[in-house]
Amino acid sequence: MRNTAAMKIKAPAWATALTLLCSVALSASTATPASTPVYTEDGRLALPEGYREWVYLSSGFDMAYRAQARSGHHMFDNVFVEPSAYKAFLESGMWPDKTMLILEVRGAEDKGSINKLGHYQDTEVMGLEVHLKDASHFPEGWAFFGFDGTQPAKMIPRTADCYSCHARHAALDNTFVQFYPTLLPIATAKGTLSAAYRAKPTGGE
Repeated sequence: MRNTAAMKIKAPAWATALTLLCSVALSASTATPASTPVYTEDGRLALPEGYREWVYLSSGFDMAYRAQARSGHHMFDNVFVEPSAYKAFLESGMWPDKTMLILEVRGAEDKGSINKLGHYQDTEVMGLEVHLKDASHFPEGWAFFGFDGTQPAKMIPRTADCYSCHARHAALDNTFVQFYPTLLPIATAKGTLSAAYRAKPTGGE
């Protein structure tokens, strides 16, 4: 009788422990896995799958290095960052190695349905670019890859405007955090903005 009573007392504890263990396992199995850069043998970068399920940072309107080729042709750019890199940034105010940010470019439409005055994004993706931090592959730390469709892409040559522009004007670690409204306050609070950016009167030009 004593043994039976003891078993009746311990059973709920075992059941609770088992339930907790299953919950932890389920949580781990459903968590979004970290994405890391994948390269081909000739050094091309594979386009990360499911990037639109990453953390959305911001959208810009007509933020290009050069004037648009056609007058009146406007574009949106949407920026996404890999979730584990985003989480690390929230904690430290810095981007960890293997950070990937994706710039997705879409045309801006100005007439459709009830819209008469504003602009909205087209369904067609006009361009994709990955900004990647990978010290093991790039001595400079960061590199850009431009995609034409979904095929692996070559690295954009370092003579391109994007490198010099980011080097001169990026607020934090070669990235335009000043244009990401949810991240700029974090970098400001953690004191990780570059000295050059903080020295500018408006943080602009």
